[in-house]
Amino acid sequence: MSIINIIPKKITKENFSLFGDIISTRDAKPIDINAGYAKRFDDLANINTSKDNGKTIVSIFSAKKRNFPMKIDMMEKHPLGSQAFIPMKETTFLVLVAPENDKPDLNKIESFIVPSGVGINYKPGVWHFPLIATEDMNFLVVDRKGAGENLVIENLEKEEILLQF
Repeated sequence: MSIINIIPKKITKENFSLFGDIISTRDAKPIDINAGYAKRFDDLANINTSKDNGKTIVSIFSAKKRNFPMKIDMMEKHPLGSQAFIPMKETTFLVLVAPENDKPDLNKIESFIVPSGVGINYKPGVWHFPLIATEDMNFLVVDRKGAGENLVIENLEKEEILLQF
């Protein structure tokens, strides 16, 4: 069996568009609010949680730092809703994704470095590895709660997939 080494690349709006949205105020036009003491940046991600009467929820995930190289032993997808991750402090984190399909296509796995000040939002059905933090920290998570099967896990333990960083 051959080893698949995944090297993360810098994330951009263009190279991540197949998988979801980048959540950032860069290139967004703000609206002045609160008598000029604040700016509001609207419509930064396509939150999609209403399928099968789903409800949008906001949670906090407390993530632990990962060690690299890291074996990729599974991937998951949420077919009924999007899932957004916004770090609650300035940090870099990684995402590992594969296009929406019945199973993750191992030849199409990609990894991205998400820089400080940026979050991401996965489209419904996009395969991804769970949160890959580069330090212990909290993430604000916006996703779906409701009836239906919204978590599909694919076991990849027999594969030799390594994420380098």
